[in-house]
Parts: sequence; C-alpha cells; structure tokens
Amino acid sequence: MRQRLAAVSAAALLCLAGTAGVARAEAAGPSGPSAMVFTITQGNGTTPGTVLRAAVLSCAYSAEGTHPDPRAACDAMNDTGGRFDRLLAAPDRGRPCTKRFDPVTVTADGVWQGDRVAWKHSFANACVMSATLNGNPLFAF
Repeated sequence: MRQRLAAVSAAALLCLAGTAGVARAEAAGPSGPSAMVFTITQGNGTTPGTVLRAAVLSCAYSAEGTHPDPRAACDAMNDTGGRFDRLLAAPDRGRPCTKRFDPVTVTADGVWQGDRVAWKHSFANACVMSATLNGNPLFAF
C-alpha cells in the first residue's frame, strides 16, 4: 500500500512540477528549469509493477527535491543532455551478476529544460541495473 501511495504522490508531484516547469521553461528559453520524477519499479515495464523507490528532482536555480543528493543528480541529468539513453553507454563489465530473471524498470518522467521527457529502461535484475548505471547519481536513491 505504501509503495502505491508513493507512486501516486510522485505522479501528483510530477503533474505539479511538470506543469510549472513547462511554463517557466518556455518563458526562460531553452535552458529553463527542469523537474523530474525518477522511479525504480519491479517488473519489465510492459505492465504496471510495484514501485520500489521514487525520487523527485527539481533543477531550477537551485537543486531540490526528495532525491538524497539533488545537486549531484542535477549535474548528472545535465550531463545526459536530456537523452537518458546516455546512462546506458558504459556498463561495468567487471561486476559479476547472476543470470536470474527478476526484471526492474527505471523511469524518468517530467520536463528537462523545457522539453517533455518520458524515458524508461528495463534490466534483467537489480544487479544488472546497478552495473549498467555504474554509480550514476540519478538513480542512487
């Protein structure tokens, strides 16, 4: 029940932050504020799964949100240039993971510098996710 409540709360914050972020970003130009909700969900992303963790991040004039390290997360998000597939570029091949299939899906939903973003990627299990994201602070919550 708590996990679903967290998902609903995160979605509500996304609606509020995303709407405000779009209005301000359009007024501010292409380098406007960003507001995102990041989730880690049990499952392969094709059907609604249980939200394991969620964090809200706002990168406007300061870094804020429920993310444990908003400044590092804002810097990491800016490094992607709004293209979150860049997080998948350099997995840690030296980290051993089991071949057990227990899928998890990560999502990034919101507004990045005035552009609407809805990104998700599924991994075979949490170890593969961790090795692929390789310490990136965006999903370190």
